Amino acid sequence: MNIQNHPVVSREEWLAARKRHLANEKAFTRERDKLSAERRALPWVKIDKDYRFQGPKGELKLADLFGGRSQLIVYHFMFAEGWEEGCSGCSFLSDHIDGANQHLAHHDVAVVAVSHAPFEEFQAFRRRMGWTFDWVSSAGCDFNYDFGVTARPEDVAAGTATYNYEKTDGSEEELPGLSVFYRNDAGEIFHTYSTYARGLDLLVGAYNYLDLTPKGRNEEEIMEWVRHHDKYEQAQKSGCCHGS
Repeated sequence: MNIQNHPVVSREEWLAARKRHLANEKAFTRERDKLSAERRALPWVKIDKDYRFQGPKGELKLADLFGGRSQLIVYHFMFAEGWEEGCSGCSFLSDHIDGANQHLAHHDVAVVAVSHAPFEEFQAFRRRMGWTFDWVSSAGCDFNYDFGVTARPEDVAAGTATYNYEKTDGSEEELPGLSVFYRNDAGEIFHTYSTYARGLDLLVGAYNYLDLTPKGRNEEEIMEWVRHHDKYEQAQKSGCCHGS
């Protein structure tokens, strides 16, 4: 829709249109609640593999990432070995984690970012971004491969790599995702859910704000306007931000 030629009506006409849209919004909310219930009802897979991670105090097991809680959300942050900074899209999403964590940490949920690069390689970037959430490395174990966010070079070369539960034609070896785990009283761990690509939209609060505005997300490609939060002024000066 061309925003410059947008319909302008009386308050009464606007209110009638708004009430019609409200009915659709309520229907969507009910469908979303139904979908969330279906998600919680999905079967689980018991985790038997001994994954090992690297954190600020050394080696960690998957159980350690729960921090004493029964539910664990892992954000698969794109940061591969040799990178100087993390993916801008992952950083956009991660800017929302600390705020949510002020509440989730008190509601039986741990949130941890996991990247494939060695632990020390993303510490400077973490300090630069100012994040405080837990962020560990899965270097040296199969975690990223098993949960579908890192493709082995030979699979990419052979065209057999998959992402988001289907074969991908892309050449990227690192991609974003989110996985959820549950730990019972006996200490057993289960994989309950994973999502990728547009399934991560729900975690980006800024998008929900934009969806309420006249221009919406105002992007031609997903996140093509997004920068690391310390680079926007630089991007605007060079005229490379969308809509500039």
